[in-house]
Amino acid sequence: MVVRSQDIRSGVFRWHEAGRVSAETYAERIARAEPAFGDILYSREGTYFGIAAEMPRNQKVCLGQRMVLIRPNPTKINSRFLRLWLNSPVLSRHIHGFRDGTVAERLNMPTIRGLPVPIFPRGEQDAIAELLGSFDDKIELNRRMNETLEAMAKSIFQDWFVDFGPTRRKIEGATGPFEIMGKLLVDPSHAHELAKLFPAKFGDDGLPAGWTQKPISQLAEVIKGRSYKSSELAPSETALVTLKSFRRGGGYRKGGLKPYTGDFKPVQIVRAGEIVMAQTDVTQAAEIIGRPAIVDADDAFSVLVASLDVAIIRPLNPETYTREFLFQTLASVQFTRHALAHVTGTTVLHLASNALPDFQALVPGDEAVRRFSDLIVPLMRRSEVCRRESHTLTATRDLLLPKLMSGEILLAEARQRAEEAA
Repeated sequence: MVVRSQDIRSGVFRWHEAGRVSAETYAERIARAEPAFGDILYSREGTYFGIAAEMPRNQKVCLGQRMVLIRPNPTKINSRFLRLWLNSPVLSRHIHGFRDGTVAERLNMPTIRGLPVPIFPRGEQDAIAELLGSFDDKIELNRRMNETLEAMAKSIFQDWFVDFGPTRRKIEGATGPFEIMGKLLVDPSHAHELAKLFPAKFGDDGLPAGWTQKPISQLAEVIKGRSYKSSELAPSETALVTLKSFRRGGGYRKGGLKPYTGDFKPVQIVRAGEIVMAQTDVTQAAEIIGRPAIVDADDAFSVLVASLDVAIIRPLNPETYTREFLFQTLASVQFTRHALAHVTGTTVLHLASNALPDFQALVPGDEAVRRFSDLIVPLMRRSEVCRRESHTLTATRDLLLPKLMSGEILLAEARQRAEEAA
């Protein structure tokens, strides 16, 4: 496989997402050095430049063009300690003063070779790496848990409202409620009531009988965000939700907020739990545009406001067409294809103004929507708990590392703070 900068964007090599190369290409790319366990994979160019990840065990990996291999001397430095330092806010601020490139941010090789690294006795390095590395292990565990929770919600929506699985299974002769519902329910006791909500035949339009479609404009309000000047980006209790608030492929990213001092309309205020969508995109692969995200609460700001590149999408009647159902509709493959067909531009991509309002969304019975939301809300709440915990762990880790490096606090105090954050 080949490791690319996007494969280590979280500071962990997501090898299961990495691309594959032929045996010939692999041999060519490891001619100088073959990555091995204990090495550091470091991104030197692009959106995710200046991020380090540890090379996992038992994987055959070659480097992508934007990647650099760093091989620590094990007698002098702990590999995890080095990775923690390379990803620390302290070094991040340092490398931003050395980056070159106009279109893509880039670090040249002399800069990488000259990066400062604090050296401690190996025993202290090992202790720091073990302590702060445990934070990263928990953060990664939370990320995987969230992926599982998101996949569960998507699979239920896909089966019920895209593939029309319950209706198809009824037509095919299924009679048991649990079988009709595709055995997707965590609690089978709900299957009997749910199975009754799905028609046993299709209408002439190809939808389950009695179900229909309506444009999003009849189901939700789309609010444009606020334009702003660079002079209005200053310390404040108000922040803008920006393009950097979106993860590639969809989902919310807390690190993208920008403190803002300018004016805004009350309707442009974004509240925790609301749906936002990127209207423009500078990633050439269109990984952000048209992708929805649910905004998380943020203790650092009292008010969040949508920026011009972001739209807020609010259900007109959240009792009958819920926020959870609307989000899954907008996160579906069908909407993504529709959105990409309405994108213009080359360097900067723009979503056409009619892309959202004109999309034909499924409208099943009100009770089917409500029961779907009842199932999904606990998954979303659990996911939010994981994200908030990871945010706290990240902040604590980034606070402790420079203090340990400078000797401001000792390991015993750091361990106590770690226990308080856990």
